[in-house]
Amino acid sequence: MRTARADDRATLAAAAAVLDGGGLVVVPTDTVYGLAARPSEPDAVEAVYRAKGRPEGMQLPVLAADLDQVRGLGVALSTEAEALATRWWPGPLTLAFAFDPQGRRPDWLAGRDEVAVRIPGHEFLRALLALTGVLVVTSANQHGMPTPRTAAAAAADLGRSVELVVDGGSLTEVPSTLVNVAGARATVEREGAIATADIAAALSASA
Repeated sequence: MRTARADDRATLAAAAAVLDGGGLVVVPTDTVYGLAARPSEPDAVEAVYRAKGRPEGMQLPVLAADLDQVRGLGVALSTEAEALATRWWPGPLTLAFAFDPQGRRPDWLAGRDEVAVRIPGHEFLRALLALTGVLVVTSANQHGMPTPRTAAAAAADLGRSVELVVDGGSLTEVPSTLVNVAGARATVEREGAIATADIAAALSASA
């Protein structure tokens, strides 16, 4: 396991190389530390589940660099989804989308009814996503346990499964807010960095 600083210019290329090779990387986000892998690499995705002890029936969220990458997932962008994305992306908002019946989705999303997506408000991570394409990124902790605030603690929690740890300093323990926009009405499924009342106000203003 190697550790590199997020503000080191060489770290971006190093992280992309590990991910392109099917490895796992701990990355800083604008909320908590995340464990990242390429979604098109089944062995890497399986390694994420093993490292976290996460039940395989629980799908992994996806991070994207921009809206073009989000659209490339074949998701259905409802009016409510667009209103929330305009207000909080990049930022601590995860949207769970249904798929557009007319859209084309990547093979690794075949068989899924929904996908949870976020554009993070973290400069290093968005630059990495621009290089690699979308990544599956889940909190860098053992399943059901608190998320570590530091890269070193995340690395200790996840063990030898991780090839590279990107240190972005001390982060928060508060996750993103998760809103399901797959149905007829948007529903807050997890309150995090954005209050439920603020989500409701944004949706009311866009109606």
